[in-house]
Amino acid sequence: MLTDKYISVVVICYRDEGSIDLMLSRLQSTLEKITPNWEVIYVNDHSPDDSERALLEKAAKLPWLTVISHSRNFGAQTAFSTGMAQAGGDAVVIMDGDLQDPPEMIEGFVAKWLEGYDVVYGIRAKRHEGFIRNVGYKLFYRVFKKISYIDVPLDAGEFSLMDRVVVDSILKCEERDRLIRGLRAFAGFKQTGIAFERMARYSGESTQSLYQYLHWVVTSFSSFSLAPLRLISFMAFVMAILSLATLLFFLTMWLFGGKTPQGFMTIISLLLSISAMIMISLGIISEYLGRLFLEIKRRPQQIISLLVNDHRKEPRNWLGRKEARVEGEGRSPGPGA
Repeated sequence: MLTDKYISVVVICYRDEGSIDLMLSRLQSTLEKITPNWEVIYVNDHSPDDSERALLEKAAKLPWLTVISHSRNFGAQTAFSTGMAQAGGDAVVIMDGDLQDPPEMIEGFVAKWLEGYDVVYGIRAKRHEGFIRNVGYKLFYRVFKKISYIDVPLDAGEFSLMDRVVVDSILKCEERDRLIRGLRAFAGFKQTGIAFERMARYSGESTQSLYQYLHWVVTSFSSFSLAPLRLISFMAFVMAILSLATLLFFLTMWLFGGKTPQGFMTIISLLLSISAMIMISLGIISEYLGRLFLEIKRRPQQIISLLVNDHRKEPRNWLGRKEARVEGEGRSPGPGA
């Protein structure tokens, strides 16, 4: 055993029915070596397969397994937030349910956490993806890090362990369109990473289309960077300089009897260039306005249709002891903490 502190593991599920049995088996084997006090929270984000039925069957046999189902698909980032809000551990691990994030790495995460790190994230040193996707991921992280106003670690996804204080800080962020890896970096505290090889999905096909990847990129940039808006100001400044230079050129040619460019093609080219810049600028502004539109409505981040084995009502040590939760303190200790 590494510790007797309470560890919560949040697993999100969408089209991962075929991975549930092996995921739970590997999690149990890993967590039993780390601490006697742990729980697993599976968040079913309205998966269209039989994931909910499979999870309910498991929850009936495994008292350490909490199952939460959303009323519809709210997205992976919201599903992580749902699980984090339910988790009662001194540390919370979040991970995908497709076994691309190896459960065995949790032991290394906990060891680093016990050394004093508040956040321990997985660094995707190698991916079992296609060449184009791998290049796209690498390019995204480096551009994101360059333009973001926070220090975002390279090649680090959601797979991570966070101390209770970090989880509580992220949950205080009220935005609806969330990016956990960005909020995790925004929270600060002492962070480190552990490199790992991200495997292919254990079961099923990728649920992310090209459109969803692009939406994810735009959301990341517009949520944690002002660079796109500043690009508009930069383009306006460049156009002003070019316009002034062109005006001075034509004026000089006219004064000294030179032949100035003529013809409608010159005018059309200038109009097309200016129109393109205007449309790009409007597109960037509309993305930020869209974020404001989503945020000001203040709708719930998610709607829960099912909650089974609610450990917040009855926290327990899965070796048999039961203890009451301490209310009104900054950290909600799990059993045995």
